[in-house]
Parts: sequence; C-alpha cells; structure tokens
Amino acid sequence: MNTSTRVARELTESPGGTLSTAPPSEPAGPRSPRAAAWPAAVLWDMDGTLVDTEPYWIDTEFELAARHGGRWSKEHALNLVGNSLIESGRYIREHMGIDLEPAEIVEQLLDGVVARVEQSVPWRPGARELLEALHQADVPCALVTMSYRRFVDPVLAWLPEDSFRAIVTGDTVSRGKPHPEPYEKAAAMLGVRPEDCLAIEDSNTGARSAESAGCTVLVVPNHVPVLDGPGRVFRDSLAGLDPAQLAELRGVS
Repeated sequence: MNTSTRVARELTESPGGTLSTAPPSEPAGPRSPRAAAWPAAVLWDMDGTLVDTEPYWIDTEFELAARHGGRWSKEHALNLVGNSLIESGRYIREHMGIDLEPAEIVEQLLDGVVARVEQSVPWRPGARELLEALHQADVPCALVTMSYRRFVDPVLAWLPEDSFRAIVTGDTVSRGKPHPEPYEKAAAMLGVRPEDCLAIEDSNTGARSAESAGCTVLVVPNHVPVLDGPGRVFRDSLAGLDPAQLAELRGVS
C-alpha cells in the first residue's frame, strides 16, 4: 500500500481524538487542551486549495493571448500552478510571445480574475467547513498565497472577518514559493514555529515551500499531480475532515 492510500485510509477509519505531542517520558502536569494540541496553527494555500480559481486564471491567460496576438496552451497554463505571479508574468512573456513587461502581464491577469471572483467564488469541497471548525476549536489559521492582495481581498470578503489571523501574499515577500519564506513568515506572524504547523497545499511548488519551512504538509491535489515526500500526507478532499483528524497527521508524515 503506498503512502497516499495508507494515509487516506487512516483518516477515513480513524475514530478521531487529539493526540498529545509530549514524549512518553514527560511527566504529566496541568496543561490546557489547546496548549497540548497539534497543530499549533494551520497555514492555508489559496488558489486550488481554499478556492478553485485556477480555471479563472487559465481563462484570463487565454484572453490575454487573444488580446495581444500571443499563443498559449493548457500545458503552459498548468506549468504556472503554484508559482509567484511575477515569475508567471516572466513565463508568459517568454512562452506567449507578447510584448508586455511581466509586471503589466500580472496586472492584466489580476484585472480579469478579480472581476470573476467578485461575481462568484468557487470554494473547494470541505474548505469553508474545515476553516470554520478550526475557528471554533481556537486553532489559528493563516492564509499563505502567492496571489496579490488585491485579488485576495475579494475572496476574503466572502468569509467571516476573523477567519485568518495572518495573511501572507505574493506582494509581501521577497522570495515566493517554492522558497520557504512565505510559510516562515506566516508562522512568525502567528508566534508559532513552522514545525508545529500544518500547511494545506495542492501543488508541488507550494508543498516544497511549506516542507522546506519545516511544516507538515497536507496535500490535496487538484489540477496537477503532486509528488510524494517525507513531510507530506495526502487526501483526496477536505470534505469531512475535522480538527481532531488533523492532529493525527503528525504521526504519519
């Protein structure tokens, strides 16, 4: 049985319950349930994980190509999943063959995607429910996305105001995913260690970023396949997942 299948089965069949992270030799003492719990925080990717906006980006890329006489393909579009926007802008300039600077490409993409999100947000199955359950369980959450803040704000407008205690966007870091900086920054903003956090990702680029920062990574693949790795556990969907089950992931990563 491969790692992905084993983890998925354990998550499905598990009776739940929060596991203590203390070593067996540690003497018992008065500890609050929250202090003893893991994860200390959950760090969420956005595109493809919280919301399924990748089709919005892809449609906007094809519109950009048509508007400027460029050429584009689904393969090129999928190569951008998880990348920073400015890196995507450079890739598009090279492979789409349009005479625009990467920063201008990014702005035109954002114009198209923001307009779509303001009309409708395509939530990933189980994402909002898990986010609300974590809030009720007093588990801090952060949003860690390479999208820019002007795209993130319309998505957040559909959620309760206190859903995320920290927000890291692509225009607030000097090095985007797959560098660990975005996840390191999110953990620091919450006052916790990355190795005490669970990250939720849907791409190789994002998983590498979180893994390099020291997080355990719950991978829910979406538009692109994600490779196995020592710090990664896999699930087909977030639907039906609760905070108690998240605590069990530390023992199987």
